Amino acid sequence: MPEPKLPERERVFSGMRPTGRLHLGHLLGALPNWVRLQEQFNCFYCVADLHALTTRFDNVEHMKRDGVEMVADWIAAGIDPGHSVIFRQSEVKEHSELALLLGMIVPASWLERVPSYKEQIGELGQRIATFGFLGYPVLQTADIILYKASRVPVGEDQLSHLELAREIVRRFNGLYGPVFPQPRAVLTETPRLMGLDGRKMSKSYGNTIDIAEDPEIARSKVMSMFTDPARQRLSDKGHPDRCNVFSYHKFFEAPAAEVDEIDKGCRNATIGCTECKTRLADRILAALEPIRGKREALLAEPGRIESILDEGRARAQDVAASVLEEACGAIGL
Repeated sequence: MPEPKLPERERVFSGMRPTGRLHLGHLLGALPNWVRLQEQFNCFYCVADLHALTTRFDNVEHMKRDGVEMVADWIAAGIDPGHSVIFRQSEVKEHSELALLLGMIVPASWLERVPSYKEQIGELGQRIATFGFLGYPVLQTADIILYKASRVPVGEDQLSHLELAREIVRRFNGLYGPVFPQPRAVLTETPRLMGLDGRKMSKSYGNTIDIAEDPEIARSKVMSMFTDPARQRLSDKGHPDRCNVFSYHKFFEAPAAEVDEIDKGCRNATIGCTECKTRLADRILAALEPIRGKREALLAEPGRIESILDEGRARAQDVAASVLEEACGAIGL
């Protein structure tokens, strides 16, 4: 079978659900990867509002506002609307149409075996045992291949989702001809940044520091972080390798000499947890300050983000309409 025709410059697709503010995990994980990719590829980054409905269909009051603030975070962190196409998923109707077409050829058993399906049903209960939630990998596949994206930035925990997308592409191409390339993973080197309480960093746990966090609230959150549980008093010798606060110093690029000083000071009980946290808070606030300034400037300009999303929708739709037409032609529609 001949290979699908690819665009001259390879395309990248990714998106985030507008389910609340972005946090430090995003700032150190997905966003730097997105920024790097836009220099080499044609990147399509979408506000995945249809995906947000799969688990939050009954909580949509702030979804549009959250999407606008999320885009402000992206741009403040370095995503350039001049280089990358930024748009709302729901405003490019071809996403939904291609997902419907793919749904005709995807066996339900493929979707039921997705690891996260049963896990999230167990966590969130039968409230999300919906057709939309079961079928979200089909919509996810449509998102990617609608732009003939050859690369998708993902973490290791998402590789099974991408492999399913590749399987769906193989089935489509086998039935109707070589329309879509099989997307490949661009692994995101996400640092193991734990939440403030030592658990996985998650908005649902309330253990995050948001990119847009008020400086005093951010400082207060740092000062409340869990430290080495064996160190109860200043005179107790600590174990930095077990301390969540110590790990953050490295993530926020503390000079090697200072990291070494804190390490030795903790082990020798010459530096206390309060001093360690104070230094970390200063470092985090310094890193967030320029991003927060850019973000506030964007949101202070009425209609600026909506204008960027409108421009992105038009650019995305030009590609999406052409690819959907090709897919429909292959099917015989």
